[in-house]
Amino acid sequence: MSAKKKIPLRKCLATGEMKPKKEMIRIVRSKEGEVSVDQTGKKSGRGAYLSKTEDAILTAKKKNAIANQLQAKVDESIYDELFSLVEKE
Repeated sequence: MSAKKKIPLRKCLATGEMKPKKEMIRIVRSKEGEVSVDQTGKKSGRGAYLSKTEDAILTAKKKNAIANQLQAKVDESIYDELFSLVEKE
């Protein structure tokens, strides 16, 4: 009898959906207050998750959800990086 491996779920900032961690993009605020996209999911700092869809990114941008969640100013380049990540997939 093998134990089923638990899949960690995370909540999307924009849509509120719960999805497996692997299907999300992590955005991190470091202790210095620098916001960056964490592709490995292992950077230290305060993290927030977004679904890998253009709609989710647009919604987060419109609501200013990333800045509110991480309590830091989010540069426009972060959104550009998120869009380029989604387009690759």
